[in-house]
Amino acid sequence: MSYFSNVDKVKYEGVKSDNPFAFRHYNPEEEVLGKTMKEHLRFAVAYWHTITEDGGDPFGTGTAIRNWDGDTPMETAKNRVDAFFELLVKLDVEYFAFHDVDIAPTGDSLEEFFSNLDEITDLIKEKMDETGIKLLWNTQNVFTHPRFVHGAATSNNADVFAYAAAQVKKTIDLSVKLGGENIVFWGGREGYESLLNTDLELELDNMARLLQMAVDYAEKVGHKVQFLLEPKPKEPMTHQYDHDAATTVAFLQKYNLMEHFKLNLEGNHATLAGHTFEHELRVARSYDALGSIDANHAEKMLGWDTDEFPTNIYDTTLTMYEILENGGIAPGGINFDAKVRRTSFEMDDLVLAHIAGMDTFARGLKSAAKMKEEKFLDDIIEKRYASYTEGIGKRIVDNEEDLESLTKYALDNKEIKNESSHLEFIKSRMNDYLV
Repeated sequence: MSYFSNVDKVKYEGVKSDNPFAFRHYNPEEEVLGKTMKEHLRFAVAYWHTITEDGGDPFGTGTAIRNWDGDTPMETAKNRVDAFFELLVKLDVEYFAFHDVDIAPTGDSLEEFFSNLDEITDLIKEKMDETGIKLLWNTQNVFTHPRFVHGAATSNNADVFAYAAAQVKKTIDLSVKLGGENIVFWGGREGYESLLNTDLELELDNMARLLQMAVDYAEKVGHKVQFLLEPKPKEPMTHQYDHDAATTVAFLQKYNLMEHFKLNLEGNHATLAGHTFEHELRVARSYDALGSIDANHAEKMLGWDTDEFPTNIYDTTLTMYEILENGGIAPGGINFDAKVRRTSFEMDDLVLAHIAGMDTFARGLKSAAKMKEEKFLDDIIEKRYASYTEGIGKRIVDNEEDLESLTKYALDNKEIKNESSHLEFIKSRMNDYLV
């Protein structure tokens, strides 16, 4: 059975194409800065928003029309695997990502859940072997079920911690089975509603304990995988411990986990933290902690995690600039943690939305590459900080000055002259690079 019968394999046809099921900018074999677009972008499709999302929102039930429902939960799960890989093949996407609960029914017990996961991942592995498609990352959902009402690793209930640990172990086992390149931890309820009833130190210590257990188990079974921690400031908790890139890096440093973890950063989560996405990327990159990204966009007027498909070229250009400056993102990737709008409810919309996101990132890549080739930002920054390349500035950078010597210099220096940043001109010039 074909689940996307209206769609042939999506191909690059160029900007003059009027075929809605064609790439107008994403040409996987086109070379940019010595690598193909496919190598630069490492696109992945998210199982949860693509397959299990029903179009519901806080104010209405689902609207999505889907053609893979079976007579039993397991039959539906198997149909979804077939539909998902058909979509991946037609989009020519090399990677995918999933939570454990996305792919298999949880059943009535942990034992039944694990059995269902084994059966479904057998089918997924067959599809992977058949198509050559790979697992970018997988993770465990330890936030949706009522047992996680007080958190998972940070729960006040040790039995819940143990249950979450079992899911983490299974995540690693499935990653081994499917050859996963990364494993993500997103603490959906790892935070607090109020400090009035919270042992903050114990909760943070326990969160670090579970992450260290994961590292230890992966080493024990010989699984060389990149672990990723994903920041988000709020939703569903009032305050979540992995608030933003800087907070998360500080946590990893405190618990000596920097060697084992990098960050999986999401555009919409940056917005919720009051940051731009390029800020979060730059912070992570400055700590050599940029591991992977979830590509989506926030509708800022709504104020919650809307997970829209990225279609803003300005944003994707700055995103790709940071990735290029990082030397690429492998073994991470660009995962479309994005869902079609509630009003885009047809099967074809799943294809059209991913085409939109992929084309937008291709344009961002080309724009960022041009900026990098012409050293547009490099030259601006080099000129702005030129005072640190000679004289007193160079001596400061070379650690040849102290407070006493700088006080003497400041007393002798009769005039301080600043130069304008000409920021409006810079922003205007940047617009010229947008493809």
